[in-house]
Amino acid sequence: MRVMSCLGAAALIAPALALALALAPPARAQASRFDGNWSVEVVTEKGACDRAYRYAVIVQNGRARYGGPENFNVNGQVQPNGSVSASISRGQDRADVSGRLSGHTGRGTWSTSGGRVCSGFWNAEKRG
Repeated sequence: MRVMSCLGAAALIAPALALALALAPPARAQASRFDGNWSVEVVTEKGACDRAYRYAVIVQNGRARYGGPENFNVNGQVQPNGSVSASISRGQDRADVSGRLSGHTGRGTWSTSGGRVCSGFWNAEKRG
């Protein structure tokens, strides 16, 4: 799966989700029930981005980071109720992510801005 064809378009999720997801919580970070390794599938519904991507995302203390080799800037978090809100960028490309985690799964939407505009949905599954 190519990560950077639309910012690696959906690649920004994940993060996400990324997907996803990484603004530091207040001073004392506390473990979140959503902490762990997540596999995030990103699907493009509109725009000229690759059809689907799958990424590793690591959530720690409610913050998320991309678990792969590419370099993304992630700004967001997973709230204690599972609400996900984030933006992920690389260069001039950016993806805005929203959704919800519940138990060991999650889902939401994403859209890019910048060079190529795309949008779609994401699904997440907790791996550990």
